Amino acid sequence: MISLLFVAFAVAAYLSGAGVIAYRLVRRNPETPPRWLGILLCVIGLLFHALVLYLDGYSDRGVNLGFFNAFSLVTWTILLLLLFSALNKPVEMLGIPLLPVAALILVIGQIYPSNYLLRPDTHWGLVVHVAISVIAYSVLALASIHALALAIQDHQLHNRHPGGLIRMLPPLQTMEQLLFEMIALGFLLLTLALLSGFFFLEDMFRQHVAHKTTLSLIAWVVFGTLLLGRFRYGWRGKTAIIWTLSGFVVLMLAYFGSKLVIELLLGRGA
Repeated sequence: MISLLFVAFAVAAYLSGAGVIAYRLVRRNPETPPRWLGILLCVIGLLFHALVLYLDGYSDRGVNLGFFNAFSLVTWTILLLLLFSALNKPVEMLGIPLLPVAALILVIGQIYPSNYLLRPDTHWGLVVHVAISVIAYSVLALASIHALALAIQDHQLHNRHPGGLIRMLPPLQTMEQLLFEMIALGFLLLTLALLSGFFFLEDMFRQHVAHKTTLSLIAWVVFGTLLLGRFRYGWRGKTAIIWTLSGFVVLMLAYFGSKLVIELLLGRGA
């Protein structure tokens, strides 16, 4: 019952925050309502979301990393990263699609609870692997959403449509720099996640994990190639956006695609 109450508070805060940010985007005067209000609502939502994750995810039996719990944890991490980015850069508008998605995942997680557990006796190395993987997925997911915003911004500038999005975002060059900073950080974390998996998992290519490992390696190659292309050939614009989104799709298939099939369709633990 308490968990449901916290879900309601988190959903209300997330949707209100998205509404405030969207309203600022479409108004000619972006100072009303104030910018801090949308960020504050996001903070409130994150706090209640964290309480839900704790109540639904932790018990004496272990940590619940079922499909919707894992998805909820990733969305929470993405929003936390977005919040830190918004403290010194006006990128909170990325919360317009993210905040409602986080609210939806919270609601669905209460309707369809999952029970895949990381037991208390789990080796610490596997716990580290899972933690790094979640952060890596979250950083690269945020980079992909950032790439979509960059694509819209680039389209508006080239077609001379100075809409609300351009007013609220940093200059295009700054957006591109921020994108590659996110990708570089995500690539480093993904590298550490893969290495920790090879070290601490008994068999990275055993049944139910082979496809996840293979797709993660493909995503690692995609993001690595993008960073190399940026460093050596100055890749930017549409090229960078296409490579970023391609790598994100492969990475999400690696983790959530496999969990969806194994846990929800086949009814087995991942």
